[in-house]
Amino acid sequence: MAAHMHAYQSYASTPAKSARDTEIEIILETTRRLKCAAELRHDDFPRFASALQDNRKLWITLAADVANSTNGLPAELRAKIFYLSEFTQDYSRKVLSEKLEITPLLDINLAVLRGLAATGKSG
Repeated sequence: MAAHMHAYQSYASTPAKSARDTEIEIILETTRRLKCAAELRHDDFPRFASALQDNRKLWITLAADVANSTNGLPAELRAKIFYLSEFTQDYSRKVLSEKLEITPLLDINLAVLRGLAATGKSG
């Protein structure tokens, strides 16, 4: 019984993550995977392609979220995020077919992370 109470108390005292914290974690992890996979692009292309696809999925999810009429972000910001998703999809295809660098994709993800972190500090 004591172990059960300890587990319950540990769980109950752990603060829940906010939606913003979860978004930051997901974007950060996706960006890290993409950056690491890009460093080994020529040695492990399947890993690179998988990380690139995960980044595309992230941006598809973000686009779907901002396209939802119940999304609480300002319309202008929603439009910008949707545009970034379209750019990410198009550029990712070019990364694979034209062997472009992924720097713009990393820059976009990092800019979004900075924005999320900044809004988290003010609110």
